[in-house]
Amino acid sequence: MVMWVFGYGSLIWKAGFNYDERLVGFIKGYRRVFYQGSTDHRGTPEYPGRTVTLEPAEGEVCWGVAYRISNKEDQEVAITYLEVREKQYDKKAYLDFFTEPNATTPAVSDVMVYIASPDKKHNVNYLGPASIEEIAKQIIQAEGPSGPNRDYLFQLEEALLQFGCKDAHVMDLASEVRRILSERELTST
Repeated sequence: MVMWVFGYGSLIWKAGFNYDERLVGFIKGYRRVFYQGSTDHRGTPEYPGRTVTLEPAEGEVCWGVAYRISNKEDQEVAITYLEVREKQYDKKAYLDFFTEPNATTPAVSDVMVYIASPDKKHNVNYLGPASIEEIAKQIIQAEGPSGPNRDYLFQLEEALLQFGCKDAHVMDLASEVRRILSERELTST
């Protein structure tokens, strides 16, 4: 049996597992938001970073990539790897994945996706909504074992732009981080 995994954050540019095929496309009814705290990759418990999760949003789509894994051994390795990598994401969903904007029939059904829910009982790292400026300041300050949080944001922005996706939340946040960093640079010289 074939397994599909949908990536909408760092999985877009860094799968970390073997796969047979990578498709660019989207899921419907969700939007990508920087509401999940990261204390293990892009931040620390003292200074959590912010990574993306999905939020239900009627009429919205979230672009990303779907990976097809057909080899049983590769599937087991991928699941083991993802359960560690995505351990701060408390939900798994199986959704329809589309590759054509006007399609009514999905290209792939039951694509597995990790979601960090807003349920603080099950997801202690959920940070939730904040102003763009507040999120940007947190991203600038945070750094973890996987590197600075801003690198995650900029890599996500670049990866999305490479396949023509202009995600307003990601782009607004990246612009705000650049603006703040530029201001800091000017005041320090």
